[in-house]
Amino acid sequence: MPNLVASLDILAIAAHRDDVEQTCGGTLFKAAQRGQRTGIMDLTQGEMGTRGTAEDRAREAADAAKILGVSWRRALDIPDGRVENTWENRLKVATVIRETRPRVVILPYWKGRHPDHYMCSVLGYEACFLAGLAKLGVRSQGAGAGENRSSSQTGDTLSPHRPFKIIYATLYYDVRPTFVVEISEQFEKKLASILAYKSQFSDQEAGKDLFPAHDEIRARVDSMARYYGMLGGVTHAEPFLQKEVGLVEDLLAIPVKSI
Repeated sequence: MPNLVASLDILAIAAHRDDVEQTCGGTLFKAAQRGQRTGIMDLTQGEMGTRGTAEDRAREAADAAKILGVSWRRALDIPDGRVENTWENRLKVATVIRETRPRVVILPYWKGRHPDHYMCSVLGYEACFLAGLAKLGVRSQGAGAGENRSSSQTGDTLSPHRPFKIIYATLYYDVRPTFVVEISEQFEKKLASILAYKSQFSDQEAGKDLFPAHDEIRARVDSMARYYGMLGGVTHAEPFLQKEVGLVEDLLAIPVKSI
């Protein structure tokens, strides 16, 4: 049973195009700088957004992926505003997990203002579990952005796979993170990837009470990154949470001062 897509080191899964850029874009770019293969799976097309169209956001997502050095990106067809943890949706996500075979999956935190965000978290976790069941038979669904696949490969049965690690990007919810990733040198790329969504973050009448003015975006993104950077003793950082207890080999190698 062939591996149709070159395996990813890190796959970030989010409900909407631009969620990943805001919550963990700097971390993905930092990984790409190390030569790691990164990917983004957006569950929806963004058709219910207050601003822009699904087509606008597709173009902008491709631009943002290039800025972040992402190796692979795909948007599923789950209805925007109606992300639900159904069997059908779990199969869709599990299929991508088997196709891309990531070692690490980044999910949104399981609480939040937007139902799509916290449903994505639960759906993503259960799909990761489902993808590892040996008797679950699923086939590849077709190429996504950044994939190099011949048409004859589409439809091949995919072998089971579960990521080694699942972590949660917590920027959208006020919870103390387990750890932060420094993005001081990657901050400008993170900001550029967000601003690539011109339909969302340019000044316009639609949604002006929901979206910050363009001139405020840098200040807001910078403030959040500086806050989490302060927690880790660096300038800029992105916050994450893991459910597992951390393992430490050497007490003298633990970073971040206590006093």
